[in-house]
Amino acid sequence: MMQTAQSPAEDIVKSRASFLDFLGRKGLRTTNQRMAIFEAAFQQTEHFTAEGLLAVARKIDRSVSRATVYRTLPILTESGLVREIDVGLDYKFYLAVRGRQIDKAQVVDIETDRIYEIDAPFLEWYAKSIAEKVGLEVVSQRLQVQGRPIRKPLTEEDACPAK
Repeated sequence: MMQTAQSPAEDIVKSRASFLDFLGRKGLRTTNQRMAIFEAAFQQTEHFTAEGLLAVARKIDRSVSRATVYRTLPILTESGLVREIDVGLDYKFYLAVRGRQIDKAQVVDIETDRIYEIDAPFLEWYAKSIAEKVGLEVVSQRLQVQGRPIRKPLTEEDACPAK
């Protein structure tokens, strides 16, 4: 049976319902601040940091505090609605999960901290085959490549421009 793609608005509605359900199952209160943080996360189209999320969430609800953002991000990541991406810096990046996500590889530009999400449908198969070799079941996987812009070598003409 073929599934039809959902619109971005439908994805957000479904994700909001999933978040509310998750909060209920965990025995956590649904607060205006948590919902503002959820909305702010799903307004982002690129990767974001906790500080960036705080700025957007405060535009939705001025009462959102830094502490609430830092307490809510682990809830969002545990729910599977937001992915946490650690690129080895003093802070982490996050990305709202929209619709059906196939496995992604992250390619990080270490000069700009920009993260590119590249479809990598082989990841699930690769992780499963590697884990099975040592008798494990895959719980999670990630592929992250760090790089910098390619620089072409200087030519003699670049080094000594014509006068």
